[in-house]
Amino acid sequence: MHSYKEKIDAYIDSKKEEMLEDLKTLVRIDSQKGQAEDGKPFGAGPAAAIAAAQELMQRYGLDVKNYENYVVTGDLAATAVDAASDDKMSEVTGCPCQGEKGLDILAHLDVVPVTEDWTVTQPFEPKVVDGRIYGRGTSDDKGPAIAALYALRAIRELGIPMKKGIRLVLGSDEECGSSDLKYYYGIEKEAPYTFTPDAEFPVINIEKGRLAASFHAKFSDEQPCVLLLKSGDKANVVPGRAVLELEGLGEETVRLAAKETTKETGVAFEISCLTETGTADGAQIEKDGTDKTEKKSGNALRIDARGVSAHASTPQEGKNALTASLRLVSKLFDGASCEDSGNAGIKALLALEKLFPYEDTCGRAAGVYREDANSGAVTLCFSVLDYTPERLSGTFDARLPIGCTEENTRRPLMEALRAAGLEMEDTPMSKPHCVPGDSQFVKILLESYERYSGIKGEPLSTGGGTYVHGLERGVAFGCGTPDVDNHMHGDDEFMMIDTLVMSAKIFADAAIRICNDL
Repeated sequence: MHSYKEKIDAYIDSKKEEMLEDLKTLVRIDSQKGQAEDGKPFGAGPAAAIAAAQELMQRYGLDVKNYENYVVTGDLAATAVDAASDDKMSEVTGCPCQGEKGLDILAHLDVVPVTEDWTVTQPFEPKVVDGRIYGRGTSDDKGPAIAALYALRAIRELGIPMKKGIRLVLGSDEECGSSDLKYYYGIEKEAPYTFTPDAEFPVINIEKGRLAASFHAKFSDEQPCVLLLKSGDKANVVPGRAVLELEGLGEETVRLAAKETTKETGVAFEISCLTETGTADGAQIEKDGTDKTEKKSGNALRIDARGVSAHASTPQEGKNALTASLRLVSKLFDGASCEDSGNAGIKALLALEKLFPYEDTCGRAAGVYREDANSGAVTLCFSVLDYTPERLSGTFDARLPIGCTEENTRRPLMEALRAAGLEMEDTPMSKPHCVPGDSQFVKILLESYERYSGIKGEPLSTGGGTYVHGLERGVAFGCGTPDVDNHMHGDDEFMMIDTLVMSAKIFADAAIRICNDL
């Protein structure tokens, strides 16, 4: 099948400007999830993106079907191959897609929320600058969807014979739970092979499992020392901020403990005296532990912790303001003489600090650490806590390598929390996902990547979930590259135009081989 490379290269190069215009069409649509409407399960924006993609796929000759605006599919039919030549189709061409399907390509058209802090352009006003196209969705995942569409367009318009068909599946709810795919796969069967260009090259064939579980407790402490501890709002984010309010402790004692905690964690603390009117005068403990504060007095203190956010799948890359605040609480109350230190609420906080200590991002203290040669080690992020003297609720996010099970992971965590007086919700664990790295499918994808990138590729593992996590034979394949931070989910998101074009070529090359019996 390598004989088609020059034709594919020339064709896709000639369509670069059309690719960019089609991508701009999709990026101009604000497809953040909205309020469900009749016939629009994820709101008007995602449905508009589905409609625009449907029009593009129809324009380029694919057999299109809209699944109630959950997903839209475009089929490239199998074509009869002339037995006399591998390079020619028989006279029977353009047959309806009734033959065997060999490959599904999954991409999504919904996008994450935006801010007002973009500098190059506005999120839904695509702009080309210095070899990049900017706009929300250019890299996640509208750009990759267009690359996949142009791969199919190239195969069709060049008349390249295919023993099996290809289906492009474009969904509209990946960012909020992938209920679009749950609906679709309730109707259709998984293809023999599936890839999603919703991650990075070379190939991600292993995805860790996940347990994101919440827990809670109630108290009846009458004279608490800890009035409030609040941090985080999403399970999958290392919290970069926390607020702690204390009563009955001297400011000097708190300031010294905060200084020690900052030296140990790198998390900065700003200390304020709360007054009866709710105002506060501030004290600042810098990241190096330097005290830059005038001493104030008051009946209660507020401590604002400032760390560094990160994704929960890589908690070691952040500075967790929540676990740093628990470290501060432990310094103040663990073995302290405060008459209220025996309260059930404070005991629960001290137990949480021992279960989720600041330095431990891999579950050793919780008793669930394990490591696999291919999929890495457990990561454990304590990401949400809302504490008052009357109640406590929290959430942690664990990413789990091959070998983690309900018995050795979920149950021990539930038992450890129960021992601390906390009840964990009976949340199911998502199992690790793996397509063997030595399978012919993965080898073909790596070869196509290497052919166009010139870089040796190896299969990768990720702690994050991709669009194919629930598919037995699914892997993630493109379009990110290790050397470029394209601000996915951030301000000024972009896609390198050369990468977009290269990806279309890679997808076409791989699809031709996969659908002609590998």
